Amino acid sequence: MERFEEKSSLLRSYLLWVFGAAIVLLTALSVAWEFYEIAFVPFAFLMIAWAFFHLNSLLLFTVAFTPLSVTLKDSNFNLGLSLPTEPILAGISFFLLLRFLQNGRLPWKVIKHPVSIALLLQIFWMAFCILTSEMPLVSFKAWISNLWFIIPLFFAMIHVFKSENARKRFFSLYAISLSVSCIYTLYVHSQFGFSKETSTWVMFPFFKEHTAYGMALAFIFPFLVYQAFKKQTLLGHLMNSLLFLLLSIATVFSYSRASWLSIVAAFGIYMLIKLKINLKYFFLGLTIVFASLYVTQEQWLRIFTKNDTVSSENFTEHIKSVSNISTDASNLERINRWMSAIRMFQERPHVGWGPGTYQFQYAPFQHSTELTVISTNSGNRGNAHSEYIGLLAQQGWPGLLFMLIFLMAIFQTGFRVVNKIPEGSDRSIAICALLGLVTYFTHGVLNNFLDMDKAAVLVWGSSAFLVFLDLKLKKDISLKRS
Repeated sequence: MERFEEKSSLLRSYLLWVFGAAIVLLTALSVAWEFYEIAFVPFAFLMIAWAFFHLNSLLLFTVAFTPLSVTLKDSNFNLGLSLPTEPILAGISFFLLLRFLQNGRLPWKVIKHPVSIALLLQIFWMAFCILTSEMPLVSFKAWISNLWFIIPLFFAMIHVFKSENARKRFFSLYAISLSVSCIYTLYVHSQFGFSKETSTWVMFPFFKEHTAYGMALAFIFPFLVYQAFKKQTLLGHLMNSLLFLLLSIATVFSYSRASWLSIVAAFGIYMLIKLKINLKYFFLGLTIVFASLYVTQEQWLRIFTKNDTVSSENFTEHIKSVSNISTDASNLERINRWMSAIRMFQERPHVGWGPGTYQFQYAPFQHSTELTVISTNSGNRGNAHSEYIGLLAQQGWPGLLFMLIFLMAIFQTGFRVVNKIPEGSDRSIAICALLGLVTYFTHGVLNNFLDMDKAAVLVWGSSAFLVFLDLKLKKDISLKRS
C-alpha cells in the first residue's frame, strides 16, 4: 500500500513538471511568434491539471470568479466568450467526458432524479432542433454552450455539495465577488450622479447591462438577508450587515424593475413556506394567472400604443412604470420583441427557428406600429426579453413544455426539501436557493440570461444544491427504515 501511494505521488510530481514545462514553453512561443492566442493554451493546461487533481476546488473557484468575469467578442466568428469562467467550464466538461469514456460510469441516482430527467429532455430536444434550424452552426454553438454550463454546474456540482463546507461557501463566494463589482459600479455611477440614463452601462465590463446586473443582485438577495440576521458573532454580524447594505443599495441603483418585482415574488413564496401552504395551491394559482393572460391576450394587446417616452428618472415614477404598457418605451420594446417571437412561433410552431437564432431572424417579424424609440431598424442583435417566449420562437412548443416540466420538478423538489429537512444551515441555504430560483424565473418573464455565466452559475448551482439535499434526504429516510 505504501509503495502504491509512493508511486502515485511520484506520478503526480512528474505530471506537474510536465504541465509546468509545457506552460513555460508555450508562453515563450506565444511571445516569440507574436501569436498571443497561444497564451490561452498554457491556461488550459493549468485548468486540466487542476481538474485532474482537485475538481471540487476548481468549480468553487469558478463560482467565486464569475461576477468578475469579462466578455470578449470576436465579430469575425460572431463569438462571445466570458473569461475566465467559460473556458474553465468548457474544459471541465471535456475532462468529465474523458473520465466517462475511461471508466464508463455514470451517477445513475442523480440522472434518474426528476430534475435531471427534465434537464436531459431539454438538452435532447435542443439537439434535435439543430437539425431543423434555420442556422445550424449558430444552433450548434448555442447547444454546446448550454452543455458546458449544465454538465459542470449541475451534474458535477451535486458531487461537490457532498462537502458541507462547499454547501456553506457556495453563495458566500458569489456574494463576496459580486460585492467587488458593486463597489466598482457604484463608484462609476456616482460620477454621473446615479442617473437612470447612465445606470444601463456603468457595471460594464463585469455585466453587459443593468438588467443582468439586477438579476444577479436579486438572486443573491435572500441569502444576504439570511446572512445578515442569522445567529453569529458580533464581527460576523457586522460584516454581513455591511454586505447586505452594500448590495441593497446596488439593487436600488440598478434601476432594474424586473429585479425589484422578482424580490417581491420571492418574499411571497417565503410566506408560503412560513405558513406551510400546500404547494398544489401555489401551482393552481400560477396556472390560473397564466391561463387568464392567455385567454385575454387580444384585449390587453389592443391597448399597446406607440409613444416616444422613456422610463422616468424619478424613483416613484420609475416604479409606477412597471405596469405602464402604453407609454413606457422599455416596456413597449419588450412587447415588440415578444410579438416578433410569437409571430416566429406561429410560422414554425413545432420546432422553431433553431436555438440561438432569434437575434438573427426576428427583424422581418417586427411591425412598424410596434417599433419604439429604442428599437433597432434592422432588428438584429437583440433577444426575446423572455426566457419563455424566446423558447417558443427558437424551439417551438416542446421547448417551452420541457422548460415548464423542469420548473415543476425543481420547485417540487425545493418545497419538499425545505419542508422535510431538519432545521440547520442546510435548510436555511436551501430556502435561499429556492427563493433565488423564484427571483430568476420571475425575472425570466421579462428577460433571458441562461446563456450567460452570471445566471447559469446561480441557476444550475442552486438546482444542484436542492437535488443533492433531496437525494440525501431520501437516503437518510431509507437508512432509518432499514
